[in-house]
Amino acid sequence: MTLPTFTLRQLVEAGVHFGHHARRWNPQMAPYIYGKKDNVHIIDLQKTYPMLYTALAVARDVAAKGGKVLFVATKRQAQDIVKESAERCGQYYVNYRWLGGMLTNWKTVNKSINRLVKLNEMEEKNAYDGYTKKEMQNIKKEQEKLALSLDGIKNMGGQPDLLFVIDTPKEALAIKEAKKLGIPVIGITDTNANPYDVDYPVPGNDDAIRAIQLYCELISSAVLDGMQAEVAAQGVKVEDAATVSAAGEAFENVENA
Repeated sequence: MTLPTFTLRQLVEAGVHFGHHARRWNPQMAPYIYGKKDNVHIIDLQKTYPMLYTALAVARDVAAKGGKVLFVATKRQAQDIVKESAERCGQYYVNYRWLGGMLTNWKTVNKSINRLVKLNEMEEKNAYDGYTKKEMQNIKKEQEKLALSLDGIKNMGGQPDLLFVIDTPKEALAIKEAKKLGIPVIGITDTNANPYDVDYPVPGNDDAIRAIQLYCELISSAVLDGMQAEVAAQGVKVEDAATVSAAGEAFENVENA
């Protein structure tokens, strides 16, 4: 198995080294801060590099064992990126709002997922006979509301084996639930975060779009590498994003064999 490669130059070009204003810092991040410029903390990329590499290895190994990876980022600039990255590698995402109990109360969440699936089927079949216009509008609103929170996990089929989180302070509830269940967490930890909140912290800018794109692209590629190892015995090759759907089907065949 190989890991996706990246360079210090790529990290710099993506702005990974830019932290928050110095007054917003978390002292626990001190070991990962190189210094200050214009009162903005600068992250030490010499520390980030090996920690990001470790995170990629973890994501790859989880995928290689058939595990499920959940991408979590609800901040606006990350929403589309995590969705696309998770879908690229056949994994799952939460990009709108973390519902309390999404992991710790999976049975209840699963009921909502089943409701969403039912409403989606109604839409596909246009099965609205017998409903008034107002009832149909209410059904559509319910469907849209459920889809915002659950679309990315509706096919997950149970709890994930790994969380990948952008902005750990913002996603504190998700991390807390994962901890309670013993699910490991990879987290991008900006200078306002506590790196000890997650199992695999990656010191880095969690606001810049280019930085978020880089993290997600690398994690997605690492997952694909892991999937390739898992399905290789079946003679299936995961070449790129375009083949991930077929790879996912092959993966299911391996699991059900």
